[in-house]
Amino acid sequence: MNIEDLTLKELKTTNALFSFEQKGNIGLNGMIGKKAIIRTYSAGVWFGTVEQKSGNELIVTNARRMWRWHTKKSISLSSCAIYGINQDKSKIVSAVESVWLEAIEIIPCTIVAIKSIEGTENAADE
Repeated sequence: MNIEDLTLKELKTTNALFSFEQKGNIGLNGMIGKKAIIRTYSAGVWFGTVEQKSGNELIVTNARRMWRWHTKKSISLSSCAIYGINQDKSKIVSAVESVWLEAIEIIPCTIVAIKSIEGTENAADE
């Protein structure tokens, strides 16, 4: 087989065999570029944009530590990522440019949750 003779369809099929692409998602790196809540092994809970991922290590930009969080609805971090936070009860620290984290879980956020977390007064900084 000569690679120069392959059709576009054959090239895409071959590429899929050697990558993590899955139905428009890019597999394990599908969170890159998304705003998410990250639960870590030893550094607590963070919110920011996932910039790089290798194994369980992440670089998160515009990263805010969620020092204390209370969801608007239900009881879990997953709920925070869906419904947002109760801003009166939560303490979210000002953003740092970037942070390296060792993640246990990465939860992509809805637009509602992003606005809720980003709109929090930085009471934890006082």
